[in-house]
Order: sequence, then structure tokens, then C-alpha cells
Amino acid sequence: MDIAFPCGKEGVEALLPHRAPFVWVSRILACEPGVGIVAELDVDPGLPLFQGHFPGHPVLPGVIIMEALAQAASCCVLAARGQEGAIGFLTGIDGAKFRRQVVPGDTVRLEAIIAKSSRRMCVAEVKATVDGQVAASAVQKYVLA
Repeated sequence: MDIAFPCGKEGVEALLPHRAPFVWVSRILACEPGVGIVAELDVDPGLPLFQGHFPGHPVLPGVIIMEALAQAASCCVLAARGQEGAIGFLTGIDGAKFRRQVVPGDTVRLEAIIAKSSRRMCVAEVKATVDGQVAASAVQKYVLA
């Protein structure tokens, strides 16, 4: 399948096996398949998780930010390999840092550079920003099933 970039939700769902309510990439702004990607996540204020995390002070959990980054990086890898819809598993997160809270209504910029890619394993340097401020960064590892 040949997906043109930039693309919206349809392109994201053509690449990823994930479906609502667990798609954490709203659109892809730019992608050089197998090299790097810039995507965005619109943080919906109506997400049920904000009722409990935290009442009166809603914050998007760091694990969801890491998942969004993993999904963006996966889009980049799957587009390069022609393996749209293949299932990948997050196997490691090294050096994760959380610098800024992500709150309802934010648009999170998701960036990934593919540092290594073999037949089954991928490594990506990832960064999430909001309004130019770093919210989270890490080196993530994935394996394709």
C-alpha cells in the first residue's frame, strides 16, 4: 500500500493495527519511511481517563505519551517495510524523561528518528513536545511479530 504524507487518521489507521480507543496518533505531518517521522496527537478533553488522572487536575499519563511516540515510530518503520498493519511490541524504554505535563486540549508533536532497524528489531530516538517545550523523550526498542 502506498500512503502519501502528510496524512490524517485514515493514513494512520492504514499503517497501524491499533483501533479506537487506543490510537494515539491524530495525523502524520511528515515521514521519510524508515528514517524519521513527525506526527501529532490532539489530546481530547473528553477522554474518560481524565476523570481519574487526576480529578480536578487532569494530566495525560506518561505511559500514554510513550505509547503515542511508539505508534508514531511504528508508522515510520511499517511504511518503509511495506508491512502496514503488522503488530509490533514495545520491548524497552531507555532514558525516559518527563519534563512537561500534557493536559486536555494540548496538541502533542511526536518526533522519532529510527536509529537502528533490522528484520525484527527497531530502535528509535523519540521526543514529544507541546508548544515547543519538551514533554517527554526516550530511546525506545520494538520487535515486530
